[in-house]
Amino acid sequence: MQPIGITPPNRWNTLAREALQDEGAFDELYNHFFPIIYNVIYARVKNAAIADDIVSDTFLKMTQNLGTFDEERASFGTWLSRIAMRTLTDYYRWQSHRQNVEWDDVFSPAVDEKERPEGQLLQKEGKSELLLALGKLSEREQRIIELKFWGEMSNKEIAQTLDMTPSNVGVILHRAMGTLKKVLGRDS
Repeated sequence: MQPIGITPPNRWNTLAREALQDEGAFDELYNHFFPIIYNVIYARVKNAAIADDIVSDTFLKMTQNLGTFDEERASFGTWLSRIAMRTLTDYYRWQSHRQNVEWDDVFSPAVDEKERPEGQLLQKEGKSELLLALGKLSEREQRIIELKFWGEMSNKEIAQTLDMTPSNVGVILHRAMGTLKKVLGRDS
């Protein structure tokens, strides 16, 4: 029996098939996955305008390719995460200068940050410190942590998204968490 409040992955697969014909199914997919994809992308680029563009492109590609979704190959969440990661990679290629962006360079106080998803992400104490600490990890470690915690994906889904084995994801996640504890001064 499925715990209350937990949606089984096959529910999203079913909605993805229905979304081809049913706008309500599409809206439900969008409303569920938008904040997840946005948080993963924003954690990566640390810029609201860029995150908005990348997430918009991701959902546009999802809409254009929904007919090609095959639940035999991956769950809908994994399929959409792959689109998001490819869109992010395309953005970095387009930029041609893959440099880590400093937080102060992109922070815009003109917008009430509590109203934006990224402001909600940073409301709790220590989250900005965590984002900066994430920048000290390797690209692969960052992606795995972002997908695990902001993307709410299982190790298996992360493995499918990044073309790795679930056990490799687990090992890298464990090491990355240890590194984060050291960087944040919480190594006991």
